[in-house]
This record gives sequence, C-alpha cells and structure tokens, in this order.
Amino acid sequence: MNIISGKYNLPVTGMTCASCVARVEKVLTKVDGLENVKVNYATENVSFDVVDSSIDIQKAAEKLKKYGYEIELNQNTLNNKMVGVENNDSELFSNEYNELKKDFKLALFFTIPIFLISMFSNMYSEWPVSSDYTHKILLILTTPVLFIPGKRFFKIFWTNLKHFSFEMNSLVAIGTGSAFTFSTIATLFPKLVSINSLIPHVYFDTAAVIITLILMGKVLESRAKKKTNTTIKKLMELKPKEATVIVDGKEIQIPLDQLLVSQSVIVKPGEKIPADGIITSGYSTIDESMITGESMPIEKRKKSKVIGGTINKNGTFIFEITVLGDNSVLGQIIKMVEEAQGSKAPIQKLADKIASIFVPTVIGIATLTFISWMILGGDNSFIIALVSFVAVLIIACPCALGLATPTAIMVGTGLGASKGILIKNGESLEVAHKVTTIVLDKTGTITEGNPRVTNILTNKINENELLSLVSSVEKRSQHPIAEAIVNYSQSMNIETYQIESFENIDGFGVFAIVNGRMILVGNKKLLNKYSIPVDKFEKEYELFTREGKSIVFVAIDGEFKGLLAIEDPIKTTTAEAIGVFKNLNLKVVMLTGDNEKTASAIAQRIGIDKIFANVLPNEKATKVVELQKKTK
Repeated sequence: MNIISGKYNLPVTGMTCASCVARVEKVLTKVDGLENVKVNYATENVSFDVVDSSIDIQKAAEKLKKYGYEIELNQNTLNNKMVGVENNDSELFSNEYNELKKDFKLALFFTIPIFLISMFSNMYSEWPVSSDYTHKILLILTTPVLFIPGKRFFKIFWTNLKHFSFEMNSLVAIGTGSAFTFSTIATLFPKLVSINSLIPHVYFDTAAVIITLILMGKVLESRAKKKTNTTIKKLMELKPKEATVIVDGKEIQIPLDQLLVSQSVIVKPGEKIPADGIITSGYSTIDESMITGESMPIEKRKKSKVIGGTINKNGTFIFEITVLGDNSVLGQIIKMVEEAQGSKAPIQKLADKIASIFVPTVIGIATLTFISWMILGGDNSFIIALVSFVAVLIIACPCALGLATPTAIMVGTGLGASKGILIKNGESLEVAHKVTTIVLDKTGTITEGNPRVTNILTNKINENELLSLVSSVEKRSQHPIAEAIVNYSQSMNIETYQIESFENIDGFGVFAIVNGRMILVGNKKLLNKYSIPVDKFEKEYELFTREGKSIVFVAIDGEFKGLLAIEDPIKTTTAEAIGVFKNLNLKVVMLTGDNEKTASAIAQRIGIDKIFANVLPNEKATKVVELQKKTK
C-alpha cells in the first residue's frame, strides 16, 4: 500500500473507554517510522506523522488489530491525508450509538422484572413462589442480559486477558461473570454450594443491573460523541461546495477540494467565501459573525483579508487565496473543537489507572481467600472456600468505580440542559468548583445577535415619512443594518416607494432618488462628504455612540433630516446572570470579536469590568489561557 511522508488522521474503531486511547497510542508509538501518535477518543481518530515512507502501515494496522482495534485503512484515506472528520463517516457514529441503544433497551427490558422479583422475594416471607422456582425464573431472565447485550464486556475482557491487560471492562466482566456463574450453580446444583443445608443466596440482580447501568453510561457517552461529530460537520458546512475561479479571464466553477493557493476567486452577493485570502479588486460588506462574533458586517476593499466560511452581503469582489484547509481560520477552529472534545475527565483517567492494578489485586485476594478457607474451613472447606472466593469477586465488582463518573455526568448535564446550560464534557464538570473567572462571548450570549432599530430622531420631517423613504432605499441592500431598518418599517406597516436611481458609495452609504427626491443614507462621513451639517443631534449622537449603537444618518434634497440608532439588544436575563456570578465571587470577562467602543458600552451597562475586543476565534483560546495563568 503506497504511503508518503506527512501527517495522517485516520478513523479507528473498537475503543470502548479512556484506557483504550493509551493502548492504541502505545502500540503505534512502538512502530518505527511513526511519530507524534495521538488518539482523539471523542471523534475516534488517530493522528500520526509518517517520517519514513518505506514503513508498512498495513503491518502496523494488523498489530493494532490483535488488541481489538481497527484503523480504517484504504488507498483513498491514505491519499487524502489529514482526512479527519471529513472522511470519518458519520454512519460509524450512528451505527455505534444505535447498537448500544438497542442493547441497553434489551438489557433494561429484562432487568426491570429481575430487579423487582429479587427485591420483593427478599422483602416478603409470604412470597407466593418457592425460592427454587424464583431462582430459575431469575436465571432465565438474566441469561439474555449477559449473553446478548453483555457479551461486549466479556469479548473485550478476553482480548485484554490475552495481552495481560486490564481496565474497566475487565472489572465488569469479572464481577458480573462471577455473580452469574455462582448464582447459576446455586440454582441448578444448590448442594454444591450450600452450607449446613441452607439455600445459597443468588446474585442475578447484581449481574443484570450492573450491565444495564454500564450500558446506559456508554449510550450517553456514544450520544455525546455523535453530537460532537455533528457539531464539527456543521462547522465544515460553513464553506460552500464550489468556488468560482478566474482562469484566463474566464469564470469557472470548481469543487472546493480543487482550489489552490494563489488562485483568483470571484465572490458575488449572497455567496459564501470559499477560502482565506486577500481582496485584489472590488468592494463589499461581509457578515463575519459566525467566525468573529461581530454582529455588524465588516466593510472590505482592496488589500482587506477575507475569511473562508463568511458570507458576502452586497458587493462583488475578487480575492487571491492565501491559505487552505487546516491552516485556515475555520480549519483551526475545527481542529480546536476536535481537541477540546477529545479531552478526558481526570477522575476517569484515575479510575482506569486504578483498574489496571485493582483487577489483578482482587483476583489475588480472592485466590488467597480460597486457599485460606481450604485450610481452615473444616468439613465443608471446599464449599466455604468457593463461596468466599466468589463473594470477594462480587463485592469487588466495580459498581461505584464504573458507574460514578457516567452517572454524575448524566445527572449534571441533564439538569444543566433543562436550564439551558450545555456542559462540554466530564472534565468541565469535575473542575467547575475551581473556577474563579467566567468568560462570556458577546453576540448571541450577552446580546440577542439580531440588530434592531432603537431610536429615530427627525428634523423637520414626519417620522413615518422618513422611514418610508429610508426603507425604500434600504430594501435594495443586503446589509444587516439595512435589514433591521426594513424589518422595523414593515412592523410599523410603513409604505415604500419604487426607486428611480440607486448608487452604492463604498465605505460611506448609498445615494438614491425616490419620488424625485435625492436621498442619502449612511454614516456621518457620507453627509460630511456632501457638506451637509449634522450638528442638530450632536449630543444624542455622542450618547448613542457611547451606548455602542450604530448610527445611520439621513439627508433629503441636501438637508439633514434625521438619524436612526441600531443596536444588537442585550438579553433581558444578562444583567441578572452577571449579578449572580458576582455574588458567587466570580470575575466576569467579555471576550468578543466586536469593536472596542461597542464592547465597552455594553460592558458598562451590564456590570462587566474587563473586556477583550477585536478577538478572532483562533485567538480566543489564547486569551482564556492567559487568564488561567493569571489566576493560578
């Protein structure tokens, strides 16, 4: 199989817990020619650097397969290096999740009656069915639980045993297997394990409940991984499927994966920008909110940088591609999401580390117990020794060790979700008590992410007439501020007119003729350009600016007629939430891609003391790390 030097990121299947990650990394690290081996458990990918092209990667995959893990290895995935999530078929996640859910439902179907029968037969001395018959019913109900949904634990245990390796699945298999085996012997051959003719106790409910609850934890974990995959897929969908490149003066549409650095690409109104680059000609405004958090569109002209995945609003321009793939802004964001989702809870690492020592220790103690009772047990030494041996294994079964983490995560994330709080992973929950600083994004978190008209000031003109003329002009624009004005006018049932003439003035606003009247709509610089004085509302303008609002000036027939203030409204619950944070002695920081003036105005209104403005997404993680270092 042909392979070239470079970085690879390939799907790997068969991992069932955090300790599997360490094992996969350990096996592949020992392969000569592979370096920087890293496994992402959340996305089920393994990445590594190939430094020797003569390496037989098929042999490395076969070596890994002996431990129960398989790399999705074919010429297609090898040709597309750093395939990551794009080639990690979401069906793999869906199939795993559906299989686990089906096993959990089957286990739950049998476990509920097993639990109820066991509980009531022990509680009531007048239980209508004999103990012998009750035990046989429990045996019949428990057998499917162990050998259908529970077989995965025993399969993994056997694979690990061949390599003298133990982890959480080993504990589950040994504990439930011991409980079921002893209970089966006690049911079918009670004399073999009875002491002084007493009917031995059975542990069918223990075996069934443990397997069902462990499966429940795995279903929740698999669902989280599936959602992670979906999240990354949505990020990838920000980019268009095709791009229009200019070749020999002609416009040609090509698939995104055929783009090359230094190619010239033309982007028209409403289209998504296919890659990072620099504008070589043209002018437009671009909605970068999904990347930067900036709620208002950004004006772009020659030599301005553009970001792949953002939306071109109302102009046409040509740009030269500077960066593609994983090195682009969006590529870096996707990479950061993958790495964040692949993190592990420290307590889970500890549990798996303990498991590797705990299992052989428990087996040793159980064996020592058996030998001790064989020596000291007297007439019934073998039976007493056997019962004691199994009792040690059953008592040591990792109910708490295996269930504490997934159950805590389930309860914590479930309660959080019911209150509108999404918790990223188990590690976030575990370290939450150490938090001293809360970092909030602005757009869509503090604010609603939907610009609206908040104020209208008029000068010698009726407000409705002003709105009618302005919205007639703004209907021709795709600018979010224009959309806010049009939406406001529509909500007020304002009538609009046909435009006789329309001209976009780059960096200033627009000029139009409506009903024979010359209309200017734009920023303060637009009216200054035409020598139209705007002193009348100077105080109000300064106030609106301090409040972080965007101001639209309007002139009709050469005379200043008013202004409109637009803002992204702060959520009604924001101030209260920040107050709660401060009552908990938490420092609140706003981190936003918005401009300094708007960010400062909003921070003052809601009581935030510190802000970081004009921050790109790939810089936000760095800012958080800086804050973490300062608070240590």
